[in-house]
Amino acid sequence: MNSERKIALAGNPNVGKSTVFNELTGSNQHTGNWTGKTVELAEGCYYYKFNDYRLYDLPGTYSLVISSREEEVARDFIESLAYECIVCVVDATNLERNLNLVLQISEITDKIVVLLNLCDEAKKRNIEIDCDRLSEMLGVPVVQATARSGKGINRLLEAVHGIVTGAIRPKPAKLTYISPIEQAVGVLERAGAERYAALRMLEQGTEPEDMKMKQAYLKAVNILERFNVSGDHFIESRTLSVFQKSALISKTVSRSAPSKAEKREKLLDKILMGKYTALPSMMVIFAVVLWLTIAGSNYPSDFLRNIFDQFEVWLADGMAQIGIAQPVISLVVNGILRVLLWVVAVMLPPMAIFFPLFALLEDFGVLPRIAFNLDPCFKSCGACGKQALTTCMGYGCNAVGVTGARIIDSPRERKIAIITNSFSPCNGRFPLLIAVTAMFFTKNTLLSALILLAFIASSMAMTLLSSFAMTKTVLKGDASSFVLELPPYRKPQFFKIIWQTIKEKVFFVLLRAVAVAAPAGLVIWILANIKIGNTMLLNEIADFLDPAGRFMGLDGVILLGFILGFPANEIVIPIILMTYLSTGELGDYSSLESLKTILVDNGWTVTTAVCTCVFSMFHFPCSTTLLTIWKETKSVKWTAMSVVVPLIIGIVLCALINMIF
Repeated sequence: MNSERKIALAGNPNVGKSTVFNELTGSNQHTGNWTGKTVELAEGCYYYKFNDYRLYDLPGTYSLVISSREEEVARDFIESLAYECIVCVVDATNLERNLNLVLQISEITDKIVVLLNLCDEAKKRNIEIDCDRLSEMLGVPVVQATARSGKGINRLLEAVHGIVTGAIRPKPAKLTYISPIEQAVGVLERAGAERYAALRMLEQGTEPEDMKMKQAYLKAVNILERFNVSGDHFIESRTLSVFQKSALISKTVSRSAPSKAEKREKLLDKILMGKYTALPSMMVIFAVVLWLTIAGSNYPSDFLRNIFDQFEVWLADGMAQIGIAQPVISLVVNGILRVLLWVVAVMLPPMAIFFPLFALLEDFGVLPRIAFNLDPCFKSCGACGKQALTTCMGYGCNAVGVTGARIIDSPRERKIAIITNSFSPCNGRFPLLIAVTAMFFTKNTLLSALILLAFIASSMAMTLLSSFAMTKTVLKGDASSFVLELPPYRKPQFFKIIWQTIKEKVFFVLLRAVAVAAPAGLVIWILANIKIGNTMLLNEIADFLDPAGRFMGLDGVILLGFILGFPANEIVIPIILMTYLSTGELGDYSSLESLKTILVDNGWTVTTAVCTCVFSMFHFPCSTTLLTIWKETKSVKWTAMSVVVPLIIGIVLCALINMIF
């Protein structure tokens, strides 16, 4: 067995690199259908013909002339030559654009394999590519593949193995630039510089320290200045040469004709991105997703609660039979375990519906178009268009939305996206919004979905307003450019996506919520069972908070519920119930009607319900999200801002609503 071989995986965004990575390594890295998914350098291992291979999945990049952090990471790794072969993944449906990167990489290394991916999509679009001719013109092996179904992966393995072992020796076609550039590069090459090093030296304007090379460099710069191709003109001229070569190769090796798939895509784009239809269609899509989440999560949630109730009784009886004291049983079963099981029962069903639906929309190509529609709104607020993507992620989980802000290059704009992400009502806040909506506004699931959609629209509006306010105050600056390539519509891999989403997002978020729910259950039980006279400490604290709560259209109990619900938003309603009923333990309710009766008896009105929903959307992030913010920013200041900004907005809005009504 030889030592571990290092292989790099490069390509434009959205060409299927992550899918190829998963096929080769057996990993389940999420593969989305929009650009900017792979921000960090992922790696995995595979074994082939008595060799261990380590595969590096580089961030997607259109060019080695960088314009973002992702492209910088990819370029630096490619230039490092810390690999024995590089696989350039190319989209067969867009050959000309993808060849730009291949030609640029071929100037750095000759150990290249081109993987012509998405051949099934090309066939649907009536695109034919002569792979033998393409391989001849590029001077490197070309492998046809459809990575989503595993076709061509074995041929790719063999081609990589051939290059690594020396059985295949590619001879990449040389790129030729305009005469002044070739003359300048020739001067540096004669002085001992490698061709690509000479190009980078002239591109960066870096004067070498070596005297001989310095003289050659100054001579080369004089040549470029004489023909006015220095600085930006040098980069533009070089880029133009690459584009022309790509266009020539693409025109020579490919033929295409209009297809039915293209006609269908144009029709869909007219609906999803039309001037007058984009916003309504986006609202309809969100409404359907929310309706499916609401309607679909009720039954499994009730089923889980019934199972857990029986388990609690069985465990309590078992603990009593072996002689465990009743206070200990109450602490473990009615305190720690009940909060934990409540979080699972309430959180798991809607997450198991909501996250996969979002992933399917992403893979189909709908979410990138929603982000495209929202881009002008965010840019007009001085934020980056990529914030639209992180905002959408936040509807599933704010912690996921915060980590998603890594795709934003500007530190200023990344902070804005992080601070405002908690405005997106996450999966943990849906149970409260759904329950209160059904009790005080309407019992119809479709109308509930529309009301919930109105809440989401208001959260989006507040995200934009807050982003604008921060760009004019604490985070001043202009919006950076955002290039979003709209991917083609693709038939999602339903079962694979659903399984991956449940495993990677649902269980991941659930485990984090459970980890904080157990300690929260302990604290809540202690507060509910320590009495001052005949009054629970929980009620004493609620009475202390009552004036502040009344000012906001709430009461002290509701305010206490949100404070103690800091570990997980799902437990806010159970805490409110427990405090109202003074039971000393978290209780469930048999129906929404019985819950409404309890709330109305304790002074709830429609105004209270509205203020509770508004405060649920605009208050401090949960503990999981706050910890994620700290890890992402490494700053007490910006972590505190993530608490203060939404909290102030929530207090002001609730106070205004209370004053008006």
